[in-house]
Amino acid sequence: IEIIAEQLGREQDTITSESDIANDLGADSLDVAELMIAFEESFEIDIDEETAEYSRNIPGEFGKKLCKNIDFGEECSSFVLKEDERCPFLNETGLCEIIINLGEKSLCQVCDDHPRFRNFLSDRTEMGLGLCCEAAAELILRQQEPVGFLTLEDDGGTEESDAAFLAFRDKLFAIVQDRSLPMVQRVENMLHACGISFTVDYAHWAAFLLELERLDDTWAQVLQRLHEPEQPVSPRWEIPLEQLMVYLLFRHLAGALEDGDVQGRVAYCALMWQLLRRMLRNDLPALARLYSSEIEYSDENLDALLEEIDLLL
Repeated sequence: IEIIAEQLGREQDTITSESDIANDLGADSLDVAELMIAFEESFEIDIDEETAEYSRNIPGEFGKKLCKNIDFGEECSSFVLKEDERCPFLNETGLCEIIINLGEKSLCQVCDDHPRFRNFLSDRTEMGLGLCCEAAAELILRQQEPVGFLTLEDDGGTEESDAAFLAFRDKLFAIVQDRSLPMVQRVENMLHACGISFTVDYAHWAAFLLELERLDDTWAQVLQRLHEPEQPVSPRWEIPLEQLMVYLLFRHLAGALEDGDVQGRVAYCALMWQLLRRMLRNDLPALARLYSSEIEYSDENLDALLEEIDLLL
C-alpha cells in the first residue's frame, strides 16, 4: 500500500487491499507500468520454487555465483539486485549469464516471460519479443536474414477471418522484404498497396509525442531530433530498418482484427518507422527500446497515436 500511495500520490488511508488499481484509484496503463517497476525494485525479482531449487544445486563456479546472488527465503526466493537495481546476471553487454551458461530452460517464470508479447487471433496465439529489452532489440534488428515465423502447434484449421488477415499481412511482409528496392521505396509501396497517402509533419509529431505521458526523460531529448535537419542514413541501416518494419507490422497489425482499423494500424507502423529513421544517429537498438517502452507499453499513448493518425487519414 505504501508503494501504491507513493507512486499515485495518494494518502495511504484511502487505499485498502480491496482497492482496484484502475477503477478505484484511477491508475492508467503508464501508472501500472511504473508500479510494476517500483514493485520489482522493492521486492526484488521473485523466483519460483522449482527454479530456486534447481539453481541451488548447480555445480561449479557459476553455481557458486547463483547461490551468492539469490536470496533463498523460506516463503519465496529472489535475486539480490545490484546497487543500480540491475539483475546480477546481466553482463556488461546486457545479455543474461544464466541463458549463456545454462540455457533458456533454466530461467525462472518471471524472466522467461519477459520481454515477450502475444497477439490473440480467433484460433491461434502469436508470440514475439518486444523491443523494450535492448538485448532483444539487438537480436531482432541485427539479424541479417529476412524474418520468418515458426508454427509451434497446428491443429490444421484456420478461421476464415484469420486466413484473410494472415494473407494480407504476408503481402505486406513481402513488400517490405523486397531487398531489390531501398527501404524508403518499400514503405511507400506498402502504403500505396493499402490505399494510404500522407506526408509526415515531423514538427507536429514531435510536439504531439512530447504531450504524451512518458517514463524516461531521455525520450523527450531524443524527440528534439525531429526538429533538426534531416541527416543521411547510412546504407548499413537498410536491413535493421527492414527488420524494424516487419516487427512493427507483426506486433501491431493484429489489433485490426479487434478494432477493424487496418489502414490506421498500417499508417501507425509507417509513421513510427519514419520517425525512428529520422531520429536515427547510429543508435537504432537503443532508440527502438526507448520507443517501445514509451509507446508500446502504454495503452493510452498507443491509443492517442492511433486516434491522431485516423484524423489525418
